[in-house]
Amino acid sequence: MTMSSIKIECVLRENCRCGESPVWEEASKSLLFVDIPAKKVCRWDSLSKQVQRVIVDAPVSSVALRQSGDYVATVGTNFCALNWENQSTLVLATVDKDKKNNRFNDGKVDPAGRYFAGTMAEETAPAVLERHQGSLYSLFPNHHVEKYFDQVDISNGLDWSLDHKIFYYIDSLSVYKLEREEQIPDGMCIDVEGKLWVACYNGGRVIRLDPETGRPTAK
Repeated sequence: MTMSSIKIECVLRENCRCGESPVWEEASKSLLFVDIPAKKVCRWDSLSKQVQRVIVDAPVSSVALRQSGDYVATVGTNFCALNWENQSTLVLATVDKDKKNNRFNDGKVDPAGRYFAGTMAEETAPAVLERHQGSLYSLFPNHHVEKYFDQVDISNGLDWSLDHKIFYYIDSLSVYKLEREEQIPDGMCIDVEGKLWVACYNGGRVIRLDPETGRPTAK
């Protein structure tokens, strides 16, 4: 794959303060995403080109599809069910109850149906926060919550290898060192060739990494 073969276009000018968690919903041909500080979940209909929005009561950092319909989202430090028609949320589980300054950040459902999401302390400025306050969790279909590890700075991008054997995870201040102009690693997804695409916060770019070598293959 070469950069000349990649087409980049703006499909929607939503003017997000901090847009995150793009999720494609094939059934409705829609793209879901969140605006964390604006406390809103958005759904863009690719056929009508219209955007619908649901406002929640705390920063919302990720959204995912439910097999039974509707969605789940990470709102504040809660895993919540999101009813789009009623524009309402129902708390399924709460984490980090002893850390009132924490909130969830990025999240994604794994191949087994578990909703993985990690926490972080609230920032006083971009990437400025009390360190080592976050943890990584997953919400099971039966609403059980599993905690995997703590001491996380900014829990961020996550995805799984094509054979589902390897979990890739970004702790933005700790794990992967980018070049100076690339700034801070943020969201992440894997492509059909098993390469990782990483969005660079405050860097204005997306890079493609080979997970076996740790080196970029495209910028």
